[in-house]
Amino acid sequence: MHWIALQWRDEAEDAACAMPSREALGWWALGYTPRVAWLDEALLLEVSACERLWGGRLPLMRLLSASTPAQRLQQAQGATSLIALARLRLYAAGVKPPADTPAALPLHTLTAARDHLDVLERLGCRTWGDVAALPRGGLARRFGKALREALDMAWGLRPEQHRWLTLPDVFEQKLELPALAETAPELMWSANRLLAALQIWLRARQRGAVALELQWTLDLKRYNGVNLPPHQSITVRTAEPTQDMAHLRRLMSERLALAQLAAPASWLRLRSLETSPWAGASTSFLPEDNRKGDKLHELVERLSARLGAQQVVVPVAQADHRPEAMQAWRPALASRAEMRSPPDRPKAGRASPPGGGEAHEVASRGADIYPPWLLREPVPLEMRDGHPHYHGKLRRLVGPQRLEAGWWGGTAEEGGHPAVRDYYIAESPEAGLVWVYRERLSAPLASDEAPRWYLQGLYA
Repeated sequence: MHWIALQWRDEAEDAACAMPSREALGWWALGYTPRVAWLDEALLLEVSACERLWGGRLPLMRLLSASTPAQRLQQAQGATSLIALARLRLYAAGVKPPADTPAALPLHTLTAARDHLDVLERLGCRTWGDVAALPRGGLARRFGKALREALDMAWGLRPEQHRWLTLPDVFEQKLELPALAETAPELMWSANRLLAALQIWLRARQRGAVALELQWTLDLKRYNGVNLPPHQSITVRTAEPTQDMAHLRRLMSERLALAQLAAPASWLRLRSLETSPWAGASTSFLPEDNRKGDKLHELVERLSARLGAQQVVVPVAQADHRPEAMQAWRPALASRAEMRSPPDRPKAGRASPPGGGEAHEVASRGADIYPPWLLREPVPLEMRDGHPHYHGKLRRLVGPQRLEAGWWGGTAEEGGHPAVRDYYIAESPEAGLVWVYRERLSAPLASDEAPRWYLQGLYA
């Protein structure tokens, strides 16, 4: 077996470094070996089964130094976890480890012997080998079994037992703020550390973030005579799965700028609400494909966070023959989420439009006559001597295209407003080509009402 011991600079030495938590550092190490465990102050990696995948021990050590999520990484190796940890402690103290390991290692580098250093020094024991040479029975009776078992593990006479780290299915981490946060920038400054841990978790799980929740704990229960909730939170959603922390940081900053803190906050919690498998980012060798600037979906996400989800909408096609019902405007983020989710089955007891996807096929056959500009609502046309007028008398050129749809629902929510129409392409003396229709009465023999004409669209 071969062990690598890692140790980073303590967080208290430089708070601005925003070093990830111990748990996040363990997730990062899981990208190199599945056997990772924390032992005292060091992170231990057992790499004997996977070091060949990284080109050997030396390339692996260089790779760990290059990809570390925090600065000032110290490393040490050893045949057992205790030897690697002892060598790491000597390197941290600026002392070169002895060549004869583990026998010549100083006794203070063994955790199990720290409580008995004074007694062992009076016995003349200053190294691991000195203690190991003592009688086993007397050593166990005088200092307990833990010291003897630790020495056996250091010499490889006893199997090592560790609690191996695993990746959780859902990301969730809490952070105590260094000081009470009263503004959104102060919250965002502390949230950067949680985002760094999120990036490590996403890469280890090979997932992309879709929805996140940032929650902060209020330090006051009552303010100005008003009872306050224990927490406040915001939700950040993306149109596509992402591992780009800079983009998520911008979205979170936009959402926090719109949030109003009811009281100073003392804790932060970041949780993943929805993630998707991450296929990686594909690039192109062609210069025209590698354009600078933000992607379209990132712009949509930022605008939705800044202006509100209901203010940024996109058209969504619908299976309907009626031109005014062929599309609907929905929030851009919501429509993309629905496209990723499987379609729901129709509810029992509710009629569906006949034909289903056939409506798009029928509509596509007549799409060549649809105008590029449709009015929000059809405009009634003036009738003179039985002829429709719009900036002059209309002259019918193409038509009729007959349409009869919408009979399956009774209300607008159920697809109501049945349409029985004849569509024409007509020419106006001043407006040019227009798209008009004439309503056909359901029972023309029983009604003396003249057919009504409407303007539906305009041609460029």
